[in-house]
Amino acid sequence: MTNESLPIFKPAPVAVPALQGLPVLRLGFRPFYIAGTLFAALALPLWLAMFLGQLAWTPNAPPLLWHAHEMLFGFAVAIIVGFLLTAAKAWTGLQTARGPVLAALLLLWLAARIAALVGPYFLYAVLDLALLPLVALILVRVLLKARNYRNLPLALLLALLAAANLLFHLALMGMLALSAMTPLYAALALIVMIEGVMGGRVIPAFTMAVTPGLKLVVLPALERLTLGATALGLLLWLLAAPALPTAVVLLLASALQWRRLLGWRSGVTRQRPILWILHAAYAWIPVALALLALAQFGLVSNSAGVHALAVGATGGLIIGMVTRTARGHTGRPLQVARPEVLAYALVMTAVLLRVVLPLLAPSLYVVALLAASVAWSAAFLIYLWIYTPWLLRTRLDGKDG
Repeated sequence: MTNESLPIFKPAPVAVPALQGLPVLRLGFRPFYIAGTLFAALALPLWLAMFLGQLAWTPNAPPLLWHAHEMLFGFAVAIIVGFLLTAAKAWTGLQTARGPVLAALLLLWLAARIAALVGPYFLYAVLDLALLPLVALILVRVLLKARNYRNLPLALLLALLAAANLLFHLALMGMLALSAMTPLYAALALIVMIEGVMGGRVIPAFTMAVTPGLKLVVLPALERLTLGATALGLLLWLLAAPALPTAVVLLLASALQWRRLLGWRSGVTRQRPILWILHAAYAWIPVALALLALAQFGLVSNSAGVHALAVGATGGLIIGMVTRTARGHTGRPLQVARPEVLAYALVMTAVLLRVVLPLLAPSLYVVALLAASVAWSAAFLIYLWIYTPWLLRTRLDGKDG
């Protein structure tokens, strides 16, 4: 029998599971990044039209409180939810929410945004309060199943955000003797702490990953001291504690945050916009803490520190992370093009206009608001223009997610 006549046995091909469901509902970042960034682009001009008297119609909460609440619990929370549902799968290898469950979470978020504008207040409050506890439960279930105890505090932070949201609604409905702005400041402080925890993990790791030979040494004691001082300073600020000790702790936290940032060697990221935006945005945290310290003595407005945290740190870190994570999870290279760099620059321009210009020229306050709004909205519209088609399609490599 010749070799040619021998039967040829080939290994059976490994079956690749068929992709299930709409691509946009396969992982949390997809629908929530689209929804959150679209809301960011539209909500700020809408509020400015109310603020400047160009729009007589108003939401069912006072316009300023609606603006502050929705930028936190509408915009920022949408991105946080999308990020954590995606990250939890990466951390554990387990599914978080997809398909109908993910669609239900998105519709719940959307229903709350609509109810804020046209629905009865009680319905708005119920819808708005439901999302974060549900997401926290999903995260806890997945993390416990995988014995990933390290990330459980993030679920606790979501629960605390939900508690702040509850206090806001109770105060606004007159059921709690508390300024409705206080729980919103508490929510901002919690988001900053999330940024501090996650920033400390990912920013130095990303920086080392693309810089040959770079070894960043993370000092656990410094990390604990920095985050602890930041949490204490923000807590004293929230509680309206005496000015001097509050200012001292805030300045200490600012100095420690600067020390932390310097240890991440930001200078090596100059040629990598997808990295320098994270470093530049994080730098607004120590700036904001210093501004809040100065505000204790009336040297600057409290609003300067608040918007340095909200626009500079939170907005900047969000535009950086939604580009990076969306590229990575759709199978694209972690290199951005000029339009994305422009979006980064526009967010940084928005915070300079909103925070610095009113400090230097108070008479230009309205001009600063308008210009900052244009820059902010343009940045997120650029993101939507580039990324929406990617988020609606299957990954380039054909994988699930």
